[in-house]
Amino acid sequence: MLGQVSSRIGAAAVVVLGVCTLVFALIHLIPGDPVEAMLGETARPADRDALREALGLNLSLGEQYRRYMAGLLRLDLGHSFLDGRPVSAILAERLPATAQLAGAALLLALLLALPLGMLAALRRGGPLDSGAMAFSLIGISIPNFWLGPLLILVFSLWLGWTPVSGNESAFGLVLPALTLGTAMAAILARMVRASVLEVLAEDYVRTARAKGVSELRILWRHAMRNAWLPVLTLIGLQLGGLLGGAVITETVFAWPGVGSLLVESIQARDFPVVQGCVLLISLIYVAVNTLTDLAYAWVDPRVARR
Repeated sequence: MLGQVSSRIGAAAVVVLGVCTLVFALIHLIPGDPVEAMLGETARPADRDALREALGLNLSLGEQYRRYMAGLLRLDLGHSFLDGRPVSAILAERLPATAQLAGAALLLALLLALPLGMLAALRRGGPLDSGAMAFSLIGISIPNFWLGPLLILVFSLWLGWTPVSGNESAFGLVLPALTLGTAMAAILARMVRASVLEVLAEDYVRTARAKGVSELRILWRHAMRNAWLPVLTLIGLQLGGLLGGAVITETVFAWPGVGSLLVESIQARDFPVVQGCVLLISLIYVAVNTLTDLAYAWVDPRVARR
């Protein structure tokens, strides 16, 4: 078990290093000058040169990369170009909102997908199965950037039940969580159905039925217990995406999370904040997937012996 943990941590470190290098390279290749974004086009050349020197942008890319990586080794993400605040403090302010949104979306997805997938598997070929798969197909097909404005139009503007944007009210969480959770529920429901159907065809399930065990007990004690591995894999992947990739949803609903911060920083050419956001997203994604891999041994002890 210790060797498995060490190998996972080593692989995660390599991935994070690659992400940091790639983001640093790409962000310096995109068009736009942060100095012009801060001072405007009418600024004097002397003022531009002074600000560029103060920000360290006059150095070569190699020297900037060396300083960036040296700062990461000291757990220093740098300071924002716009207000001079530490990037870590800015991320600490935005992360709770993203975690709240991701947690609500994940809870909603599980509440929808688990019973829907299990019932669809038990009633395979029936109207319930067809309805569940139709819901799954619709949920996968509708993009967030279309579903979000549609929900705002119906529930905020027409009905007036929820705020249009922001997180000032508790009801402000409803529409963003519904936008994210619906797509995740659609994917999870299909995976749960496929996994349960595969397990229900096993010999030990037929033996349990021959002994007179109820379908509900078979489903919970036998089917779901052995169908969790692929479902757990998908949950880990989706959770990492929810925590780090809810950029579109946060932008649509003006949700003050890491995703909207990333978009704002890209528009302002605030390089340190952009690099900090992407680094945080990659760390969350890698950590969630590493924990998912380690959870396999708890769900199925046979994995730990391989």
